[in-house]
Amino acid sequence: MKIMHVLDHSIPLHSGYSFRTRAILLEQQRRGWEVVALTSTKHGPFAAREETYDGIRFLRTPETLPAISKLPVLGQLAVIQATSRALEACVAAERPDILHAHSPCLNAIAAARVAQRAGLPFVYEVRAFWEDAAVDLGTARDGGARYRLSRALETRSLLQADHVTTICEGLRGDMLGRGVPKDRITVIPNSVNVGEFPPLGPADPEFRRSLNLDDCLVLGFIGSFYSYEGLSLLLDAFVEVVRKLPQARVLLVGGGPEEARLKAQTHRLGLRDTVRFVGRVPHDTVAKYYSIVDLLVFPRLRMRLTELVTPLKPLEAMAQRRGVLASDVGGHRELISDGTTGWLFPAGDAHSLARRAVDVLLDVAGRTRVCDSAQRFVEAERTWPATVARYQGVYESATSSRGSRK
Repeated sequence: MKIMHVLDHSIPLHSGYSFRTRAILLEQQRRGWEVVALTSTKHGPFAAREETYDGIRFLRTPETLPAISKLPVLGQLAVIQATSRALEACVAAERPDILHAHSPCLNAIAAARVAQRAGLPFVYEVRAFWEDAAVDLGTARDGGARYRLSRALETRSLLQADHVTTICEGLRGDMLGRGVPKDRITVIPNSVNVGEFPPLGPADPEFRRSLNLDDCLVLGFIGSFYSYEGLSLLLDAFVEVVRKLPQARVLLVGGGPEEARLKAQTHRLGLRDTVRFVGRVPHDTVAKYYSIVDLLVFPRLRMRLTELVTPLKPLEAMAQRRGVLASDVGGHRELISDGTTGWLFPAGDAHSLARRAVDVLLDVAGRTRVCDSAQRFVEAERTWPATVARYQGVYESATSSRGSRK
């Protein structure tokens, strides 16, 4: 079986989106399936029209778009048209058995067109509803015209697909509310390759010393700095934490749109000596940073996006036997059982975050017990070999559905 994936972007770009894609495609190849991926114009600059990373072939869509594409709506239409043209050429050359488009719906619209012309089964995988992400980024207003248009296009794509996959129960429930039949939806949850994220022992003393974190209790965040991640709340809470635990520090690994604001907030709160910004780091060095963190904090704010979508980073931390403290938004509650595989606090409450962080940091025995339980949960229920195996049924269903529509 040969599967052609249609993507927004991919490695070597670093994001939760590209890392999930990488894990899925690698595991599909291990299962003996042939995979090839096409990225849309949103991937950005590339070195060659075909690139190979980690043994995966990526085909690139040329990013030459007309000047008019910089305008709202027209820009999205230009992306769809460019992706459709590139995909049609790729289908003719590669002759796949399945088209598998991943969020956003721009990719799904392009894939649906080409699938219809070529008579191929079409699977649509939803990582998030991107109209909700646009609200957080400030490029759309909740309930505004652009939001409603994006939602309508998303719903149309869901109903056109021969089968739909998604990452969590929150998104599945929303799809059911849009009229997608339950037998055409399969949850393929975020998971972990435990070989890449094995349990960690003590941190390298030299590495800890290089970050000036000797004899410190470290709260950490590793990921992208978006406003919905709630990192400003973590800094507000840390003022209280460091008053009670002077040896506490915050380690922020990554970058993103909120980085400048967070650095300014750190200065304003007088935390320059206790908060470390290390920027983005190579993927193969991330484990070193995990190893020096005593408690990973994921303080996501409450909004539609975070209520519906489960993140990937907490699972990576749990697999490595790192403690996870997270807000009680819906996406986190699907992953974390409070006091059993991690700890939860009321979303948006800096005082509760601080109090829970202090309690967990001081309770070494309790932290060890919960971290062990979290690692067992990941190994039992959230590994990529187990979850990617579900695509077998998805592709069979899509093929059967496409056949019945002819």
